[in-house]
Amino acid sequence: MDGITDVTGMNDYGVTGARVEVEVLVALPVEEVWRLITAVDRYGEWSPECVYGRWLDEPVRVGSRFAAGNRFPNGLETHVTCLVTAAEPRARFGWDVYGDEVVPFAHWEYWLRSDEEGAVVRQAFTHGPGDSGMRRDVLTGPSGAEERRERRLDELGRNMRSTIAAMVAGR
Repeated sequence: MDGITDVTGMNDYGVTGARVEVEVLVALPVEEVWRLITAVDRYGEWSPECVYGRWLDEPVRVGSRFAAGNRFPNGLETHVTCLVTAAEPRARFGWDVYGDEVVPFAHWEYWLRSDEEGAVVRQAFTHGPGDSGMRRDVLTGPSGAEERRERRLDELGRNMRSTIAAMVAGR
């Protein structure tokens, strides 16, 4: 299949569809938060894992692509292409994450709404069917896979909160 991973029918021990979501109130107007969450070129400044982001196409529209890279505590580095799937100014920004396969291995999304104290920011990560570190981990070591998956989702939730806090602090 020339570098394309076929994941159909794989027992992924609950990885596909695994989801974590956080919601925080920030003391910024929605317009400012929108500007920050769509500044993918700054994610490396804010995120505990993302080391860079770079727009490949006209930014912030459905169908735009950006490149990104992550570095994990175990030393693993990944380089991915992301496809914007939602771009509703001041309301919603989302993207699918692709490695070498034709199906995404993750989906990230932000939703924004105004609040009298600022903006409510909701962010979610949903694991897709594509090949990823979490999938490889549970497939190579099914014993304890559920606990490792939950640990990773908890870590992602902490990282989301940390990233949003860093965005607001470093704007």
